Amino acid sequence: MEGLEEKLKVLSIARRSCPEEPTYLLDVALQPSGLLAVSCSNFTIHLHNKDTLKQVGEYQGHNGRLCGVTFGHTSSDLLYSGSADGTVRVWDVRHPGTEAAQKFKSDPAHCYCSFDLSCSDMLLCAGTEQVDSEDSFLIFWDSRKPAGGLLGVYSESHSDDITQVRFHPRDKDRLASGSTDGLVNVFDLSRGAEEDALLATCNSDSSASSVCWSGADYTQLLCLSHDEGLHLWDLGQLDTDEPLTIFSTSDARSLTLLADGRGVDYLVGGRWLEDTQKLLVVGGKNNGDLHLMECDARGLHLLRSLEGGHASTVRCFLWDAAGEALFTGGEDAQLLLWKPGGEELTPGKRESMKSESALRLKSRPHKKHGYHREKKTA
Repeated sequence: MEGLEEKLKVLSIARRSCPEEPTYLLDVALQPSGLLAVSCSNFTIHLHNKDTLKQVGEYQGHNGRLCGVTFGHTSSDLLYSGSADGTVRVWDVRHPGTEAAQKFKSDPAHCYCSFDLSCSDMLLCAGTEQVDSEDSFLIFWDSRKPAGGLLGVYSESHSDDITQVRFHPRDKDRLASGSTDGLVNVFDLSRGAEEDALLATCNSDSSASSVCWSGADYTQLLCLSHDEGLHLWDLGQLDTDEPLTIFSTSDARSLTLLADGRGVDYLVGGRWLEDTQKLLVVGGKNNGDLHLMECDARGLHLLRSLEGGHASTVRCFLWDAAGEALFTGGEDAQLLLWKPGGEELTPGKRESMKSESALRLKSRPHKKHGYHREKKTA
């Protein structure tokens, strides 16, 4: 099996999509049969052909910032999107441009800043912003109920905005959540009540921005923070005396990672690549350059730098194992396809759109504060 470094070494720009309306591209999801869904800062969702990047559809309906998109695992014609407008909506991609086929919501005071769908497609979970300066909630629905059957809430495990919820890729009852309170929690939902379901709490010592399951059996958990910290934990050590932490840095920007002896300006995110059994972490420079790194017990190691693509901050990426291709989207409104031996049809990267007033105030930064809750830490 060809290694990850060899796969990344041959990537170059094959396609570039630049929508006329300036908008940040925030998240991207891939449907096995060939569609890409992209959530945008203007509250719309764009559908693209994954090979040509041609836009083939658009969904409108949300009236608050989007917190992600994901296709169903068993029903891949269904696309889920979550929003701060207090709804998770389901769209049938066989009918682009139509109204949402299903809508999930809870208390009117709830604004969602994260959501995910279980690997069985049976359970849907959303994380809320902090409500009335007190609690934040994990909301659960039975996704099979046409009226959006609310199952219940967890309210004790986080004290601030729940910025990420991630179901385990293989265990439908395992859920990880990260929050601006600095905590990353792991639940076994089959145990029912929140106190019984909470298996572990890891402290990132900072505001958690994203969480990713990783490792050969998905027993590891990667956490990135809003101030560019990175923590990799081994949950397989929960019942042992061994430390959970595999690798940790409070600021990845301080690491000497690049060929010029400098570091990245920010971290985009991480993904476990099943085809190569590697944890890929993507970082970037403010000029739009991307740096693809492997993360393991030795730390972060640069595999490949991608230049000449984006003109400003990259916000999302996705690895297509079947096509051995990389998709990236950013604040310059560009969606790029990187492939082996790619030859871009329209060369030249687009200028940054950061000055456009339409982009302002679309995605609020999460606040930083102290983390004082007494919890078992990694």
